[in-house]
Amino acid sequence: MKESTIKIDVQLDDQKVPDTIWWSATDSTADERQLARAMMLSFWDPADKAALRIDLWTKDMMVDEMVDFFYQSMMGMADTLERSTGQKELVHDFRHFARDFFKKFQESQRQENK
Repeated sequence: MKESTIKIDVQLDDQKVPDTIWWSATDSTADERQLARAMMLSFWDPADKAALRIDLWTKDMMVDEMVDFFYQSMMGMADTLERSTGQKELVHDFRHFARDFFKKFQESQRQENK
């Protein structure tokens, strides 16, 4: 059986706030490790039936980038849910929520910039 490794390196500042996030994967097409400003990693614990999560973002992550990151993550989660369960109606509702979430942020940005 083949094994693949994903490596995440996080550089912290003096207050232990993430300053830089790097990642690499043995099956990636990238030759060098990749820079990221945020990450969300989730594992499913079958024994406790609970999600275990690691969410990190750097000081450089802007609010609009974070909202876009959440929107794209939610749309990706919808794709995964559809492929893994076939629950089309539930996935439709989730995508609708994600789009509405993003539109509300965009509208709030327009209001702030008036």
